[in-house]
Amino acid sequence: MGGAGRSRADRQQGRRRDEARGRLAEDVAAWWLRLKGYRIVGRRVRTPVGEVDLVAMRGRCLVFVEVKYRPTLAQAAEAAARGRMARVRRAAVVLAARYGRLANSVRIDAVLVAPWRLPRHLCAVAGEDGL
Repeated sequence: MGGAGRSRADRQQGRRRDEARGRLAEDVAAWWLRLKGYRIVGRRVRTPVGEVDLVAMRGRCLVFVEVKYRPTLAQAAEAAARGRMARVRRAAVVLAARYGRLANSVRIDAVLVAPWRLPRHLCAVAGEDGL
């Protein structure tokens, strides 16, 4: 689709709409993880190399979570598979020192969010070898 034929105001409005959807998806993902026994310890945590949507703990496992919102769960899964996991991994390496003091293990997960569907939590999407 692109923004070639759209006015600046239209592009700004689209960015605001996408930002609002992203925040709502992160809220949904945070509640989903809480229902599964996770404690959210950080949201939209920024580093010089990127941002992590959610940082959670479950027991002594530290989890960096990428949230993907799309019209369908299949599209969200595709976005997570080819998406920005390298960026999340780089940010997680930086953040592990800050959040990982009490953790025995660290991993990167994704939560997929789509309208009118239960979220889907994918564990260890960036590999099972930790960071």
